[in-house]
Amino acid sequence: MAELSLQHIDKIYDNNVQAVFDFNIDVKDGELIVLVGPSGCGKSTTLRMVAGLEDISNGKLFLDGRDITQTPAKDRDMAMVFQNYALYGHMTIYENMAFSLTLRKEDPNVIHKKVLAAAEILGLTSQLNKKPSQLSGGQRQRVAMGRSIVRNPKVFLFDEPLSNLDAKLRGATRREILLLHKRLSATMLYVTHDQTEALTLADRIVCMSMGHVQQIGTPLELYDSPNNLFVAGFIGLPPMNFFDVTFEDGKLKGKGFEVSLSDEEKYTLSDYNRQEITLGVRPEDIVEGGTLHVKVFSNENLGMNTLVHGHMGANGENRISAKLRGWTDYKNGDEAMVSFKRKHFFDKQTTNSIRKGER
Repeated sequence: MAELSLQHIDKIYDNNVQAVFDFNIDVKDGELIVLVGPSGCGKSTTLRMVAGLEDISNGKLFLDGRDITQTPAKDRDMAMVFQNYALYGHMTIYENMAFSLTLRKEDPNVIHKKVLAAAEILGLTSQLNKKPSQLSGGQRQRVAMGRSIVRNPKVFLFDEPLSNLDAKLRGATRREILLLHKRLSATMLYVTHDQTEALTLADRIVCMSMGHVQQIGTPLELYDSPNNLFVAGFIGLPPMNFFDVTFEDGKLKGKGFEVSLSDEEKYTLSDYNRQEITLGVRPEDIVEGGTLHVKVFSNENLGMNTLVHGHMGANGENRISAKLRGWTDYKNGDEAMVSFKRKHFFDKQTTNSIRKGER
């Protein structure tokens, strides 16, 4: 497949609105990179610049060491899968998958072999004589992927390919994309606003906000060691709890509660004595049993886990969500006693993560 390098990429529109700022990444051969972030963060714009559908305002784009910054989209040897499938309704599935090869005037026998091979990979062999309107949304998205596979491109580009599918189909199609990646060992760039897709698909994630890259790393790195408040709040479901606290006398003191710290945590915060910081705790790092009082207002049983929502503090100043193991029967107004297994600390001014020996 291919290596891809984006070096100091900017996107500035004619009205001087900048959508992407100084985007940098080296994509390894066969790597699946997921660009994730909220709507308007610049992730689809970045993908479209890679595809050649948007001009690059500043910076360079390299494919296998060759500068393709100004290369037309048709000559970049990339295939893009869109969220709306972009299939021709009057053509059969076979004709849709063969279309780009037919335009290139490839040998019909070669086209036939490529289409059949792609159809077999995607489980579409029995659907080749049907029209797109006769297929489900998940099947149509597989046709769109098949149309890309037959081209044997150097890079696959996916722009929110699952956003039009219902929850069950999204899960099934997500697994198919993962299997496709493993089978083809293909270089892929995948854009989504869904952090579950990012965590389950990616070799590495690029988390973006307002045109800026916030963090690049493995799914575990972004989940376990977020660079800042934005990444911490965006990655993880339910989202991380945040509390305003002050580090004082070896403890964290918030509105109506106190949290004890380990020696290692005290050392991490040693430069923040008597200063306000932000404490972050993932719902799954909250356990029953401890000194923290939570007044429950909602209990959602999910089978193996229960989401418990409540307020912490004498006057309910702090909203808190906990993902507890097992089935619980808390009712509105009940009190739960909890503790925090794992804590994350963030600088109040910069919003950056506070790590040992760093400030």
